[in-house]
Amino acid sequence: MAYPERLLNDNEAVVVDLHPHWWYFVRPTALLIVAIAAGVATIAFTDNGTTERTGAAWLSLVAIGIAVVWVVLRYLRWGSTNFVVTNQRVIFRTGLLARRGVEIPLDRVNTVRSSQGLGERIVGAGDLTIESGGESGQEHFTDISHPDRVKREIHGQMAARSARTSDVGTPMDVAGQLEKLEAMLERGSLTPDEFDRQKRRLLGP
Repeated sequence: MAYPERLLNDNEAVVVDLHPHWWYFVRPTALLIVAIAAGVATIAFTDNGTTERTGAAWLSLVAIGIAVVWVVLRYLRWGSTNFVVTNQRVIFRTGLLARRGVEIPLDRVNTVRSSQGLGERIVGAGDLTIESGGESGQEHFTDISHPDRVKREIHGQMAARSARTSDVGTPMDVAGQLEKLEAMLERGSLTPDEFDRQKRRLLGP
């Protein structure tokens, strides 16, 4: 389910709208596979009608039932979870019945960090940590698809927002904005072409 447009502010546009990466399903799916394999092994390698086989079969059925419920609950939560980047803020929203959400205005974002384990790098999943000037100070988001790309998109929207603020004539420290752009260039959040474009916007013709 996409993030509802009715929850957007005026002149706000969604640039990234993600559900959790499929890596989110690995653990419950692995449990389901192991439970099914155990059930098959029980039937194949124990004598029919024995107490041992009956007890093992019931345990396998219980494990399969638990795994199925876990997979279903994960799927329902997956469908109701959105990680969204707009031209104004970063939004995290989850919950099928009871909703929980986090909103971070781009103007308050200080640092965006991504992290990936070896397995996550292979499948294209990872985590994002966003430090901001808000009350919580730091928010951690897991199972993000291609976190490096999302990080670059957040930095790009921050730079574009700073440029738009400059264009409408709001007083701002141009030297400070250039320092931020240079730091983003050094971190790899902006390409040289993007840096030059944002620099020209700040300095004018």
